[in-house]
Amino acid sequence: MARQTFCDGLHRRNFLHVGAAGALGLNFTLPWLLERQARAKEARSAGEGTNPKDDVSLIFLFLKGGLSTIDTFDLKPQAPAEIRGEFKPIDTSVPGIQVGEHLPRVARQIDKFSLIRSFSHVDSNHGPADHYMLTGYHPTPSFNPNLSPNNERPALGSVISHKLGPRGAAPPYVCVPKMHPSAGSAYLGPGAAPFVIEADPSAPGFSVPDLTPPLSLAASRVANRRELLKQVDRFQQAAEAEVNKSARDVGVFRQKAFDLMTSEQAMEAFDISREPEQLRDEYGRHSLGQSCLMARRLVEAGVRCVSIDHTNWDTHDNNFSVLKNELLPDLDSGMSTLFRDLAERGMLETTIVLVTGEFGRTPRINQNAGRDHWGPSFTVMLGGGGVPGGKVIGASSAHAEKPATSPHGPEDLAATVFHLLGIDPHEEFYTPERRPVKIAEGKVIRELV
Repeated sequence: MARQTFCDGLHRRNFLHVGAAGALGLNFTLPWLLERQARAKEARSAGEGTNPKDDVSLIFLFLKGGLSTIDTFDLKPQAPAEIRGEFKPIDTSVPGIQVGEHLPRVARQIDKFSLIRSFSHVDSNHGPADHYMLTGYHPTPSFNPNLSPNNERPALGSVISHKLGPRGAAPPYVCVPKMHPSAGSAYLGPGAAPFVIEADPSAPGFSVPDLTPPLSLAASRVANRRELLKQVDRFQQAAEAEVNKSARDVGVFRQKAFDLMTSEQAMEAFDISREPEQLRDEYGRHSLGQSCLMARRLVEAGVRCVSIDHTNWDTHDNNFSVLKNELLPDLDSGMSTLFRDLAERGMLETTIVLVTGEFGRTPRINQNAGRDHWGPSFTVMLGGGGVPGGKVIGASSAHAEKPATSPHGPEDLAATVFHLLGIDPHEEFYTPERRPVKIAEGKVIRELV
């Protein structure tokens, strides 16, 4: 897709990588990440009880740029033409609920998720709104997401990673195909940072760069490289004898990195080519569809949170043409197949699926046949993990300018997701300055739990 820049003219590139590239001048290698995650696990209290919802995971499909929900999940067919736009509503599998005509496959799966139509927040700017939706906290006025090396608050996935830790060898938190700048761990530190795939699963010859050599490389060749590495390391032994235990521990986690690269679990989780061709076609041979399929595979392998970053939904110009011809066909195939696939595999009860952008689009169509940013009112989709399907929570006003019922915001969404995962949203973290901060400040949306 050629639409790579947003209305502010900036490229939304990942500048906080865990892998080949680094943040703050650091090279966040896989062994280093494994080490930090192990330290974070040790730091959790040994007296903590077993989480009764330990099998629940989250897939967060973030439609960066802002999905026009007035044209998709909350149409206003009775409004004037300059409000209702070109698209018509269609019936869904649940009587009384309609969606836009260009989501026919999603319409058939709506019994598996609910619509929060009274969603609202106070920011209609990309960066701060991104941060708000990905963390549940609105950033301070001085926060500049384009300059800051990390977000102010930890993303949902980082909180999940920090609180629940890994299941087996799988990283607890993974970003695909790249990492959003506000998807980081903030003051929770590198132990809660995501593993970033940093490659498009829909690309020919897809492999995960940070699991180099490629997954197709024979384990024997990896073992040979390990022996070569041992020989090189002998030149460093004298110096290593003088460094502290923390530095020496890196070797232990480097071993774990080799083990991950050669484990059957990693081979199966990250090697998307093992999926049946027909199922890959159903998800869609595009970034969104194959990322959804990869997310399902990772959850099967034990990953607790998969964040999918998909762009560009910033439809200031030619909103209806771009949605109809470029964006909605991909969302229709990827989102619908993900819900169906999870349900057919018996995974939907233990997998929360959250679909949203950072805001919606303006009710009134602009002079360029587009819609602009609109935080005051939009729709969020949430299903699985115990969330009842086929429900509509709240409503927007006649022209979708604002909620017509009690509004729900990012704080409530975060609290609800954590509650579904067995995490107490009112528990407090401590910043490096020892300032207590609640995991989430909102209220659980009771209609969804």
